[in-house]
Order: sequence, then C-alpha cells, then structure tokens
Amino acid sequence: QVQVAESGGGLVQPGGSLRLSCAASGSAFSAYDMGWYRQAPGKQRDLVATIFSGGSTNYADSVKGRFTISRDNAKNTVYLQMNSLKPEDMAVYYCYAKINPWSQYWGQGTQVTVSS
Repeated sequence: QVQVAESGGGLVQPGGSLRLSCAASGSAFSAYDMGWYRQAPGKQRDLVATIFSGGSTNYADSVKGRFTISRDNAKNTVYLQMNSLKPEDMAVYYCYAKINPWSQYWGQGTQVTVSS
C-alpha cells in the first residue's frame, strides 16, 4: 500500500502562482510514475501532468507553458508549479502514484481556487 498526500492548494488571484506538493510513501519512489489530475465541479477528472520514473514529462494542452511538474526522489515528492493561473484552472487537484500497470494510488485532493 502506497500513501499519497497532496499539499499546497489555496486561493490565488488570476495570473498568480501556486506550487502543489505530493508526497508518496515507499522505498521505490524513484520507480513510480507520478502525476496530477484535476476535477472541477460537475466535470470529469482530467489529466494535468505526468512525470515518469525516467524523468520525462507530459502535459495537458491547456496547461502547457504554464505548469511544470518535477520530482525530488530523495524526498519522495513530486511538485506541480502552476503559473499564470486562470479561473478555469480552479479545481480539486489529485496526485497519483503508479507503481506498476495494475496499481495506482491516489491522494485525497487539494483545492485550488482562482478568483479575484
């Protein structure tokens, strides 16, 4: 069982920045694929960004150039730096840890509110 916990959400004005953190348990963290999804009220959960165990990344088109995903394997933590935030980025952000093709673990989510 892998424990996943997000932090760093909050209220930010449009155009502002936030950094989300996600800590995952386990001694094999460096082998996990990690990522972020988000879910706005009444909408499906959508992929935001992924960082693979080898360090490669991919992003949803809607966040490319504004969001950056990174990882610190020594701290068992993945980050999502979010810049130039827009009202449409407002959602609950969920972190996941994929430890193999059959096992994926989720955090509880952290709320990001973008409003003036």
